[in-house]
Amino acid sequence: MGVILSGYLDVPDGDIATVENHLPTHITLSRAEGGCVSFDVRVDPQNPNRYLVEEEFTTQAAFDSHQARVKASEWGRATAHLKRRYKII
Repeated sequence: MGVILSGYLDVPDGDIATVENHLPTHITLSRAEGGCVSFDVRVDPQNPNRYLVEEEFTTQAAFDSHQARVKASEWGRATAHLKRRYKII
């Protein structure tokens, strides 16, 4: 079993356009990474300001590489200030 991240990202109204602008590229790049089994980010049907995040990577190394890429990416810079609640197993 690899590494699974599950949780959410809370997005204030003023940041939704930024998230929506950067999210398609973030998803595409994440899914193309070596070791990515699955990667999904979607709006919570009960809360339009919450984005549900589910991702799985084959190994800790693949997950760590993903995290490093995200921090250095446009997505990472544009959303660094947003509140995240994740569980990693």
